[in-house]
Amino acid sequence: MESKEKYALFFDIDGTLVSFNTHEIPSSTLLALTQAKANGSRVYIATGRPPLIITNLKAIEHLIDGYVTTNGALCYVGDELVCCQPIPKQDVMTCVEDAKAKGYSLIVVGRKDVAVLDPTGDVERIFHQMLAVNELANASLLEDVLQQDILQLTPFFRSDYEQELMARIPLCVSGRWHPEFTDITANGADKGKGILAMARHEGFDPKRTIAFGDGGNDTSMIVQAGIGIAMGNAIDELKELADHVTTSVDDDGILNALRHFNVV
Repeated sequence: MESKEKYALFFDIDGTLVSFNTHEIPSSTLLALTQAKANGSRVYIATGRPPLIITNLKAIEHLIDGYVTTNGALCYVGDELVCCQPIPKQDVMTCVEDAKAKGYSLIVVGRKDVAVLDPTGDVERIFHQMLAVNELANASLLEDVLQQDILQLTPFFRSDYEQELMARIPLCVSGRWHPEFTDITANGADKGKGILAMARHEGFDPKRTIAFGDGGNDTSMIVQAGIGIAMGNAIDELKELADHVTTSVDDDGILNALRHFNVV
């Protein structure tokens, strides 16, 4: 029997592990991850989602070795914290006050809880109706969440306004994976740095990593990983940076790529 390659595998969730069409993990992906683990590889999540709304991975939870969440601002293995990098409070308040003044929707992700400002209904329309995220309906009060460390801000505005706001919050970076909103985290918090933090904690070589993604906020890990793989449904900019482009999430993309690199 041919020996298989062993890697630390990092997976984005939406559009990579989970289909935008079915909101489920394809059966071929479950098969691929099960085989990869059996062959000695490790499986990690690398998502823009905060832990509160990582609710669509039940089929593979038993296979997951660790989590890079909120675009790298919060990483953990089981109950053990790997890294936590909050946004400076001044930049948090600049964004919150801007959202209130200009009337756009905003998700505020605290260390434990999440608050939602949704004057336009964009959070309801996109997260509930399009992404099947129901947990934000039970969001906490903004004033309570602002007492916590803030790990991520998700404002709902187009990219043409993004540059203007980011110039006013210089200690932050933006990672857009949807045309209608972006994820803002502290400088130094991104998925690529999450991979490095996890490598230090877990003791594997960053060069022996494979990262899968489809959106703009996956750029840092696609570049950082030993092998960066863009899904067939990924944005063109990510495909250009990737070492390999596989088929789409709905067309066995993860299974095909792991077979290509002799992981399964």
